[in-house]
Amino acid sequence: MLNTFYSEFLGNSPRWFKNAIIAFLVACYPLTLLLGETVMGWAFIGMFIMTLALALKCYPLQSGGLLAIAVLAIGLTDPYTVWHEIQVNLGVIMLLVFMVSFIYFMQPLLIFIFGKILLKIKNKIVLSLMFSFSAAVLSAFLDALTVMAVLITVFVALYGVYEKVHSTMNVDYDDNEIKDRKQMGGETLEEFRAFLRSLVMHSAVGTALGGVCTQVGEPQNLLISEKMGWNFIQFATEMAHITIPTLIAGLLTVIVLEVTKKFGFGGQLDSGVRKILENYLHEEDAKRTKKETYALVVQGISGLLLIVALAMHIMQPGLIGLMLLVLVTAFTGITEEHRIGHAFEESLPFVSLLCIFFVIVGMIQDLKLFTPVIEWVLALPIEAQPKAFFLANGILSAISDNVFVATVYINEVKAQFDAGNISREHFDSLAVAINTGTNLPSVATPNGQAAFLFLLTSALAPAIRLGYMKMVWMALPYTVVLTIVGYIFQ
Repeated sequence: MLNTFYSEFLGNSPRWFKNAIIAFLVACYPLTLLLGETVMGWAFIGMFIMTLALALKCYPLQSGGLLAIAVLAIGLTDPYTVWHEIQVNLGVIMLLVFMVSFIYFMQPLLIFIFGKILLKIKNKIVLSLMFSFSAAVLSAFLDALTVMAVLITVFVALYGVYEKVHSTMNVDYDDNEIKDRKQMGGETLEEFRAFLRSLVMHSAVGTALGGVCTQVGEPQNLLISEKMGWNFIQFATEMAHITIPTLIAGLLTVIVLEVTKKFGFGGQLDSGVRKILENYLHEEDAKRTKKETYALVVQGISGLLLIVALAMHIMQPGLIGLMLLVLVTAFTGITEEHRIGHAFEESLPFVSLLCIFFVIVGMIQDLKLFTPVIEWVLALPIEAQPKAFFLANGILSAISDNVFVATVYINEVKAQFDAGNISREHFDSLAVAINTGTNLPSVATPNGQAAFLFLLTSALAPAIRLGYMKMVWMALPYTVVLTIVGYIFQ
């Protein structure tokens, strides 16, 4: 029985990881009594980050969930705090549940559009710039998490095309580049994965580059703009002296990484794989029925409605997603419950993980783990505070969550302003530092941004072998560049 328990516990996770989780759970209460709550709080953060790092071996819901249960059991936070965090982030949860599910029904149109783009643009540098810049522009006017959901859907579909063709038929082209299925595996498969990984990471960082620019780009941006009393134009203007240089620096980094082929970038699309994708798309075009063409038109109209509704912020993104989910299914004849249910399979595991994450966030809040950093920054000379806030926000966001960090910091700074301790001009500069700090250096880890964490735990990540440490490594040059540029222009 014990052997069965150990072999089944946390699935195919490494043995040392299973031992570490068991030992930590068994020792957490006596260690809390011995070392104190603050030390154990940071220990739990470290263990939770480890569960994310092993995401390809064991989905973090189980290992992270055990840690969250332990946090609640020994009283490092309480269910009321966790519920409050969930309520505060209900907009993000609703977005994941309904917007991601709506995007699922947009797959045919997304494959049609991005497949054509991918095959027509053969220069990898131009292609990478296009994906990164497009992700930035869309994130600025829509929402970074929505853009990431679209990109994940596109790349999962493209990888699925390759995998389907490779696994079901022999390949033999006139140009003799590919002879059989075996040749399409091995190095060719890994090259295709490397190609997709590089495009995905360029795009992911692009969502951060655009998301920092406007009040609708990230959830914390809207919170900061409300505290400051800024409208859409004011917010963009206040941020422009930092966001424009970082956008330019980010796009230049794309070029440098693709030219040098460092940090896992520079992967090319193999000619054989390109042929597979071309044949597939041509076959799909040739056999497309009037009904399928009509569905593409409906999906296109739904996509335009999505852009307009999000850009105008007519209601919460999650409700927009629900509205469009109803429209696209109703007008394309998708009315069976089981067909609709499949659309939620990608988002609900991540929503569950996000709620587990809020336990850790609640612990950080209750134990006031970040308070010493805030007090230290506010004790610095006024002229040094914006740069210090930028760095402190970036580091803490990479550890925990940028929405939480921004909420804590802007509330503290607003309290200082209301008390008359700082001027309006200084208040504005600190708000800019908080927004850029939580959005730019936080690309260092998947913890920092919901879009990155969603990518890490999506179906795409294991398919293209994009693990936690791989994401950290590939994001490293961006982290360095964006942090330096953002710091200089504060």
